[in-house]
Amino acid sequence: RPIFANSDNCPSKAFTDLDADAWYHEGVDYALTNGLMNGVGTGFNPDGALTRGMLVTILYRIAGEPETSAAIPFADVADGQWYTKAIVWAAENGIVKGVNETTFAPNDPITREQIAAILYRYAHEENTENGKLTSFPDAKDISGYALEAMNWAVARGLINGSDGKLLPQDTATRAQIAVILARYLNA
Repeated sequence: RPIFANSDNCPSKAFTDLDADAWYHEGVDYALTNGLMNGVGTGFNPDGALTRGMLVTILYRIAGEPETSAAIPFADVADGQWYTKAIVWAAENGIVKGVNETTFAPNDPITREQIAAILYRYAHEENTENGKLTSFPDAKDISGYALEAMNWAVARGLINGSDGKLLPQDTATRAQIAVILARYLNA
């Protein structure tokens, strides 16, 4: 039941590529209303890939865009980009690690297990429930670094799977992250 679906105040109405009856509507409205996400060009691009830089920038906004004086920790993150401060902040606070020691890959599409790992580090919560992955036949496809985080994300109801699978290596869409963040921030 989208909050703004039949209202002139519906944030989604500003974007012609958003459907007020879609599964993602409430999550996207939440992200737009709270300034977590912006449009891409003239649309929202709900089915577009979410990049690693985009997710970190969203979390940086949620944190209130705190100042950081740390050096840029990754060779592929240039000074002055829209994501630079967010990535520096996230690395300084242990929220992100690169795809290796020197590379962050800010423009790479983010995977579902990477989302879980980054959100888990951001939340600073302990994983108190184990065994939440056993009902998913593709749990074996989760990378070792993301196992605890995916268990946490499933236990918290942030990631529910798709057609009975977790699809940890699949990339996530902008609409999917809007819904995941709305679940996380409203829990």
